[in-house]
Amino acid sequence: MTKGNRLYMPKGGDLRKSLISECHDTLWSGHQGEERTYALVQRAYYWLQMRDGVATYLHTCLICQQDKADHQKKAGLLQPLPIPTRPWESVSMDYMSGLPKVGDLGSIIVMVDPLSKYATFIAAPKHVTAEGTAHLFFKHIVKYWGLPKDIVSDRDSRFTGVFWTELFKILESKLSMSSSYHPQSNGQTERFNSMLEEYLQHFVRGTQKD
Repeated sequence: MTKGNRLYMPKGGDLRKSLISECHDTLWSGHQGEERTYALVQRAYYWLQMRDGVATYLHTCLICQQDKADHQKKAGLLQPLPIPTRPWESVSMDYMSGLPKVGDLGSIIVMVDPLSKYATFIAAPKHVTAEGTAHLFFKHIVKYWGLPKDIVSDRDSRFTGVFWTELFKILESKLSMSSSYHPQSNGQTERFNSMLEEYLQHFVRGTQKD
């Protein structure tokens, strides 16, 4: 039996539970929250009280209960930044460290466009330098979106000075730096850091080798 393009799932057995599991537990679904999981299930299936079934399943998901990161806002006062007028006019940059080392890689650089909320996650060496960050920034951001007007980051001024110098060497430009740097923590990349951390925790094995 169908309802529009959606297939009705009868009560009984573990079929409904298996469908919810497919839309929540797998690598492609990534243990998302209730709304996202419900949206994935109801896209192709339907049954009465589906949302309640999804909520019950998520509340009993052991992995989610163990791995959910703390989303409490940190104390502190931040000045609001101007709203960009176009995508990638501004970039929020942050680093995730303390990850299991795989080969030469041991950290992730998180780049977020505040306007579109598009995020890029870049694997990097554990102790990535300012020069190394500049080369990765050019390869993954500038090459596709152009040079931003400003960057939001919490790195110190010495690090960012070396970063910009190296970036302009890559661009073969001797122009003075016109873009600005905002040395402050920002919720934009922190939220993406938390999401990525949760995803990795869900699927990395206990040996932390994958």
